Amino acid sequence: MSTLLVTHAACLAHETPLGHPECADRLRAVLHALEGEAFQFLMREEAPRASLDDIARVHSRAYAEELLSRVPQEGFVRIDADTGMSSGSGEAALRAAGAVIHAVDRVVTGTPHNAFCAIRPPGHHAEPDQAMGFCLFNNVAIGALYARAKHGLQKIAVVDFDVHHGNGTQAMFEADADLFYASSHQIPLYPGTGAPSETGVGNILNLPLMGGADGEDFRHVMGDLMLPALRAFKPDMIFISAGFDAHADDPLAGLNLREADYGWTTREIMRVADDVCDGRIVSTLEGGYDLEALARSAQAHVRALMGN
Repeated sequence: MSTLLVTHAACLAHETPLGHPECADRLRAVLHALEGEAFQFLMREEAPRASLDDIARVHSRAYAEELLSRVPQEGFVRIDADTGMSSGSGEAALRAAGAVIHAVDRVVTGTPHNAFCAIRPPGHHAEPDQAMGFCLFNNVAIGALYARAKHGLQKIAVVDFDVHHGNGTQAMFEADADLFYASSHQIPLYPGTGAPSETGVGNILNLPLMGGADGEDFRHVMGDLMLPALRAFKPDMIFISAGFDAHADDPLAGLNLREADYGWTTREIMRVADDVCDGRIVSTLEGGYDLEALARSAQAHVRALMGN
């Protein structure tokens, strides 16, 4: 089984203030973890830039242009208490979104079976007209609507297991019955959305977990609730918002998942994909803030994508 790794050095140039959890070392840790003999057969390609037309399928063009115009020549521009931009942030954001688009093109052609986009800044909190939660553009939503516009894949699903609810992705999907969003996340926690009652037009499935929940709890909601709903939706392509901050060692939340849980859920999603959409999966990095736990979890996720 062939798996494509898409990344770009520009994603390291999105600088954040000293001590900020969403730092370039996160991506360095992931890329280092995906070196070595176990990953020697990964296909590796550089991300292109996303175009404004690609971004404008999910964000207003005015928002995208205004955000990019605020990228500083030096120093740091703060958008909110958690989110900001350095001189390298515009290029990083365009390459991050472009990575998912490129992965879609490659997976649809069938050359790699699936893909993992090792990118930053993350994206699932970015709403149509608002950057927030470390996120500038909503990478996974941009990729999803690109798959529809360019490849005619009408029914698209996103599975999000980041510990924080992907409010931005939900906001972009909730009125379209052909877009399915399923999220397992801790509640109460930032951003305060993701209640089970938030169902969109029957296409949104929120599976919150209380602080202290472990892998057994996670596997229950994913196996008994999410996977059957995903299979019933019968998507033409599946995207994964792969956040690894529900790990027991992560400092920003209170769930107790381990690497084996990420491997398990990846393999289970792959089984559905094999049955309903010719195995087409594009996964993209979201959160994960303990560097060692992030690295081990990304390894488990990618090993599963590779069929190991």
